Amino acid sequence: MKNLFMTVLLMGTYFVSGQDLPDVSLNNLEGETISIQDLASSENIKIFSFWATWCVPCINELDAIADLYEEWQDETNVEVIAVSTDDARTKKRVIPLVNGKDWEYQILLDDNQDLKRALNINVLPYVIVVKDGEIIHTRTGYTPGSEEELYEVVKAHYKK
Repeated sequence: MKNLFMTVLLMGTYFVSGQDLPDVSLNNLEGETISIQDLASSENIKIFSFWATWCVPCINELDAIADLYEEWQDETNVEVIAVSTDDARTKKRVIPLVNGKDWEYQILLDDNQDLKRALNINVLPYVIVVKDGEIIHTRTGYTPGSEEELYEVVKAHYKK
């Protein structure tokens, strides 16, 4: 019974699609306000990766994607948006961490966790793949190699 429950729970995190993104605005590292709906409404695929400075699997996932990101962009024009969910206590760690990494992502700050709450995200890392403003794939957690599976999702929805 416990295995059945876990399977249903995991299926729910993987197969939620067709949902529109909420109308939430977040700040980038420069303090500019960015509308999530405007950002996601292009026909280019967007990957929203929810992370925090204290989340080791989150940072491992973003590092793994960074190694492949240029190739992904060349092939599919995908854009990764790393959404920090660090709160008031830990958000001061975001800029130093990002400056020490080789991440070419747009970084957004969800320090009030408005977007995280609106999407009912309870576990990090959490990834949402969006096309034309609509969520087409979600995933919770990270294990090495998950970035390849993520890219397969992107390629399956990519149109030249």
